[in-house]
Amino acid sequence: MTAPSQPSTSSSVYLLDYGAGNVRSLVNAVKHATGVDLVPIASPADFARADVLIFPGVGAFGQAMAGLRAKGYVEPLLAYIRSGKPFMGICVGMQSLFAASEESPGVAGLGLIPFAIRKFSAATKTVPHMGWNGTAVARGRDAAAGGLIDETAKYYFVHSYAAIWDEAAADTLNAVADSVARYGDEPFVSSVQFRNVFATQFHPEKSGAAGLALLAKYLQSAAPVAPLPADATAFWTAAPGGVAAFVVPAIRDSLTKRVIACLDIRANDQGQLVVTKGEGYDVRDKAAGGDVRNLGDPVELAQTYYAEGADEIDFLNITSFRSVPVKDLPMLDLLKRASASIFVPLTIGGGIRDITEPDGTVVRALDVVTEYFRAGADKVSIGSDAVYAAEAVWARAAADGTLPPLDGSTAIEQIAQVYGSQAVVVSVDPRRVYVADPAATHHTTIETAFPGPNGERYCWYQCTVKGGREGRDLDVHQLVRAVAHLGAGEILLNCMDKDGSKSGFDLELTAAVKAAVSIPVVASSGAGHVQHFEDVFRATDADAALAAGIFHRREVPLADVKAHLVKAGIPTRSTVAA
Repeated sequence: MTAPSQPSTSSSVYLLDYGAGNVRSLVNAVKHATGVDLVPIASPADFARADVLIFPGVGAFGQAMAGLRAKGYVEPLLAYIRSGKPFMGICVGMQSLFAASEESPGVAGLGLIPFAIRKFSAATKTVPHMGWNGTAVARGRDAAAGGLIDETAKYYFVHSYAAIWDEAAADTLNAVADSVARYGDEPFVSSVQFRNVFATQFHPEKSGAAGLALLAKYLQSAAPVAPLPADATAFWTAAPGGVAAFVVPAIRDSLTKRVIACLDIRANDQGQLVVTKGEGYDVRDKAAGGDVRNLGDPVELAQTYYAEGADEIDFLNITSFRSVPVKDLPMLDLLKRASASIFVPLTIGGGIRDITEPDGTVVRALDVVTEYFRAGADKVSIGSDAVYAAEAVWARAAADGTLPPLDGSTAIEQIAQVYGSQAVVVSVDPRRVYVADPAATHHTTIETAFPGPNGERYCWYQCTVKGGREGRDLDVHQLVRAVAHLGAGEILLNCMDKDGSKSGFDLELTAAVKAAVSIPVVASSGAGHVQHFEDVFRATDADAALAAGIFHRREVPLADVKAHLVKAGIPTRSTVAA
């Protein structure tokens, strides 16, 4: 990357952090792209000191607005915007500019744009909208803003709510929209630009080279405009001459399939965190004296996958650190190091539960998650505790299968309430149980093309806990329905029967889970060839596919998978990291 061009002194570029979510990644991305160190707003007085202000809202709309109000930031923020100095919002930082959101009924936004944020319909697609999508720009307005958005690039979106296009409000939306994207059958505003305000629904700090380029352009070109009166309530005017209205029907959905690199992390017998991979869930290498199989340094491998075009990277902690204080958890340091140079989404899994500190203090799962997000994670993956939560849901379900009202008692609910459902991944470890007849079990079965050892033509998928060591009386359909009900935003679907087999993903399992829920599903376990990725996308419409060992051992380089998918015509992000 060329040497950064400094916009102004680093002390003049401020970060508005209301106390939730992963802001470390934005700080690192701005530093990487421009050399600028963001300064956090620490008090209402800091707004007047800022020459440029960036608001990276993460999580739920109501939580963001409550955070701003609790810190006394709403009026200073509005005064800053009236001052004409450059303001950039990201994700909920953009949504907060609107009047309200269906996500948080009764909670008022900043009200700069008199339009309400609405939830995507799950009737025809998975929700959240999660992944890399393209966007169409309003050429006149975007050019005036410095040509910030690259219409040929893909940017990373992760949200359930959006400024969904409404022809009845087309005058307002055309006046403020800088770009529009489409998700399935619903077009939505993907960025806004008016006067000194620029904001994106997507995450530039998680959009690889395209996002870094946008941040660099913005900070190189951001300039103040004439201030508004101190009592002004109108922050924009009608679209300037020459800016054509969006031809919304012509904007197409260009969401890509995601390829995810997974790194199982474990402390070896010398206490060093290494990437490992089990064979049938066994990570001990008997040929090497029984020590944990060592496939490399976690951060170095992750950097390699980022450079090869990984759409996301998952770090799954399979070591128990029960005697380690939360703030000293080794995975926190790993995330901090990884997020300094990797600008795609990072997921952390393992140990997402209530933790008892060495001094006896109990740290709630939500507080553990907060530490991970502050260290650089974008999503957290919950395993065994999700199974226990699902069992509790079904224990309270009605006789007709109606699931009970939420009571906020589970980690899934609590994390989704604060950070949004898109931040919660449930990792499922099922295994096949064959039956000769569906009537032989109360569990949901499928008819399989791969009969059991005694010729059984049916099977159900039993959920397991404790790394697959213990089976439960819960099938995968029950699990995914329950956790989606609780607020999970994605399913990471492993398969114990396929793990390490290199025979391909379990297409029957993946298709069954995709049909059972309307949240994104990541296929995992069994990949051994580039064709297997194409197969799972074509046969099941999985939202993403994940692999581990074949990438680590370079048996199938990640870049080869991306190249194959592009050649096969599967929607794929082909741009690699800068």
